[in-house]
Amino acid sequence: MGHNVLCVDNDSRKITMLSEGKCPIYEPGLEELIQRNMAEKRLNFTSDIARAVAESDVVFIAVPTPPQVDGSVDLSYIEEVSREIAESLTSSCGYKVIVDKSTVPVSTGSKVMQTIKTYASEGVDFDVVSNPEFLREGCAVSDLLHPDRIVIGSDSPRAMKVMKQVYQSFDAPILETDLHSAELIKHAANSFLALKISYINAVSAVCERSGADVELVAAGLGLDKRISSHFLRAGLGYGGSCFPKDVKGFIHISDALGVPFDLLKEVERINQRQMERFLNRIRERLWVLRNKKIAVWGLAFKQNTDDIRESVSIKLCRRMDEEQAIVRAYDPQAAANASRGLADTHVEICRDMYECVRDAEVLVIATEWEEFACADFGRVRELMHLPVIFDGRNLLEAESVVRAGFEYHSVGRRSAYPAKN
Repeated sequence: MGHNVLCVDNDSRKITMLSEGKCPIYEPGLEELIQRNMAEKRLNFTSDIARAVAESDVVFIAVPTPPQVDGSVDLSYIEEVSREIAESLTSSCGYKVIVDKSTVPVSTGSKVMQTIKTYASEGVDFDVVSNPEFLREGCAVSDLLHPDRIVIGSDSPRAMKVMKQVYQSFDAPILETDLHSAELIKHAANSFLALKISYINAVSAVCERSGADVELVAAGLGLDKRISSHFLRAGLGYGGSCFPKDVKGFIHISDALGVPFDLLKEVERINQRQMERFLNRIRERLWVLRNKKIAVWGLAFKQNTDDIRESVSIKLCRRMDEEQAIVRAYDPQAAANASRGLADTHVEICRDMYECVRDAEVLVIATEWEEFACADFGRVRELMHLPVIFDGRNLLEAESVVRAGFEYHSVGRRSAYPAKN
């Protein structure tokens, strides 16, 4: 958008990679974006936070806010970087807008402001703003360039004016709020989307028992403009770095405020039960999992990312491994991360999706990568010991895999079987 950006991180390995135009994570289109803006000399990388603060008008805080055991948010990274910013501020730096981009509990901005006041020298001129991000992994570049909305929370007209200048080139509505409301919006939004996922997964259980088709039910719901079709896709449940953390965080925030959010607690329970229901169906088909050869396609928590944080697939692999199944898994991008994440198990990570299914008695599809939908299922049938597919993402067309000779089980839809000779 024409701004000059200086990115700071205390991980020197990442800074080195980025300075070479290489992206340390897999995200479609991101490496090209980095290289183009570096070539145009608008994007630079450093480990020197003092330099970054001194040279910038606006300082974005975009550090991790991981969950703690009790569901609360670990704000130690926010506190640490707030102190570092404060120690880099001087009265000669001029006015600075400090922007909290990380997902944080309501009132965090006030604590950031207090921390900076405590550790900065006298006479510094700054404001704190909440500007939550709504990027989805796998399509983050598109979401960045074409946002649904831009939320800016501030109690300072001066800071608001600066932030509107930052976003003046974006074609999206800007919602101006107070600091606390902006902080709450991200938790409320992600928790509502998680609620929609758990809702359709609960419906899928009813569909399986009644013989209905959850995809047709979801289509009927999605045509209602008040509901929309987004996040009404039955499957193994939600995972990743945002939804599980933000639901837990919102529950903890509400409990701390004395207004228990029991609806979200049920959203969590439904999500946990969804994987168990799926695993039970595999058990029912195989009787016992011990010594059964099971192939798993997909290890990332969703397609188009190498992120395995809170991946349902990883949890599923672990559960089957605990029951002494012989598990082999493949993912086009997340293999390296999964190898580390499953290092304490017997799960074998394969480099080829066809080699993964060799002699398998069940193929589990756990991530909706497009290449799985385009696989040669005639070849897969020849390689497998038994022709059984459990599709945890409703990725495949039942008719086509049944024609290839497979017994096909999905989520919230009737199982399909090849015709008997």
